[in-house]
Amino acid sequence: MELVRVKNCKDKNYLEAINLYKKSFPFHEQRIEKSQLEILNNEDYRFSLIYVENSFVGLVLYWETNDFIYIEHLAILEEKRNLGYGRKCLNLLKEKGKTIILEIDPLKNPIDYKRKLFYESVGFIENKYIHYHPSYHKNIDDHLLLIMTYPNLLEKTKYNMFFEYLKNVVMLNAQI
Repeated sequence: MELVRVKNCKDKNYLEAINLYKKSFPFHEQRIEKSQLEILNNEDYRFSLIYVENSFVGLVLYWETNDFIYIEHLAILEEKRNLGYGRKCLNLLKEKGKTIILEIDPLKNPIDYKRKLFYESVGFIENKYIHYHPSYHKNIDDHLLLIMTYPNLLEKTKYNMFFEYLKNVVMLNAQI
């Protein structure tokens, strides 16, 4: 498995990745295109395509700082799901030796529970903070999500540091 970073929309596989992104996440959890294009060259941001044997299987969009990795979006092509690619991708990120932070939907339906069980099976732990992700769109409210981390729970000061980064860096100009 290989993660290939995309730094501009002219990359030959950018369109395929964006199509997967749009199919995999509800509108309120998606960046508007202008925002996505503006952050591609941000040094912390990794718009990464997941390849297995030179074949595109998914994407992982994440932010990497000195202290943590924040996975903003992770998606595997529908026909490639349940083949271990999400697990392998997360294991690659774990090799960096940093705290990994991600968000999932509150547990309301079987898919939400299945997603949480998947992340727990690769070592992630649910944190009990009440966490609202800032909105990607004007006129849409911030949305409640669960925080999961690897390998340990976040101390309150670390959660606060992450949330400030989320608000002031990740979401900067997200509503352009």
